[in-house]
Amino acid sequence: MDTRSLELFLNLAETLNFSRTAEQMHMSLSVVSRSLQRMEAEIGQRLAERDKRSVRLTKAGEQFRQYAARTLADWQRLIGELRVDDTDLRGEVSVYCSVTASYSVLSPILEQFRQSYPGIEIMLHTGDQADAIGRIQAGREDIAVAARPDHLAGKLEFLTLMHSPLQFIAPGFDCAVSQQLRAGEALDAGIPWEEVPFIEAERGLSKDRVDAWFRQRHEKPRIYAQVAGHEAIAAMVGLGLGVGVVPRLVLDNSAIQGSLLALEVEPPLGPFPVGICALSQRLENPLVRAFWNVARRLYVDAK
Repeated sequence: MDTRSLELFLNLAETLNFSRTAEQMHMSLSVVSRSLQRMEAEIGQRLAERDKRSVRLTKAGEQFRQYAARTLADWQRLIGELRVDDTDLRGEVSVYCSVTASYSVLSPILEQFRQSYPGIEIMLHTGDQADAIGRIQAGREDIAVAARPDHLAGKLEFLTLMHSPLQFIAPGFDCAVSQQLRAGEALDAGIPWEEVPFIEAERGLSKDRVDAWFRQRHEKPRIYAQVAGHEAIAAMVGLGLGVGVVPRLVLDNSAIQGSLLALEVEPPLGPFPVGICALSQRLENPLVRAFWNVARRLYVDAK
């Protein structure tokens, strides 16, 4: 069965960039364009609107993306079921995670997984961890490294691998922000939240936790910026632009850790459950289940 066209379309739906898809799929730009045209001709509708600057999926394209994701998942599951020996599994598993999680959480899983299942290729996509659950629910990924939401949808499975406290951080060097913090300490007034610039996440579990923390204290922070991704928060704090909150996992693995200072606050923020998430239906795929079981053995069973 030729699944290459479906893989190409899913990649294009992800990148929304013909050149990037051509590079990642090891094809020429003309082959990518002709492949899309051929699929559109077979379906009888435009799947993507494109011009010199942008690519956007049409309504039919969004429907076709869901079909392509289901078809590839069903195909991989069938191939896996027809193989007697799990160690001989062949195919692809798509994984989504943040940059920090890729080397702090995912790295040991990948090392063991490659040894156990050399025939399975991992297609890794990185981005804001706040998008992880949504990408799983949309069927765009097989597995995502994510923070466990307070309310898990019924169609989702979540395996908690570790807990990472949420940590307030400040610049670890002399600057206007650190001077404001020291002034508050000198007056025994704590952190003057209405004066200190605060950098917060645009969305996600950490934002929900931080918002609830400020409401509990009847405090209103001075929002300096809203950014996507904890790594971006750490970077802006490291530039002396304000105070922020990141999982301790991000702080401990940050390349600019030396420029950051952990702040003690009361009450402390709740821990951040970190693990892997997948649709229950996707776990019927032997390839996805193999990845899930490797993660379980490394993080859960080994405790």
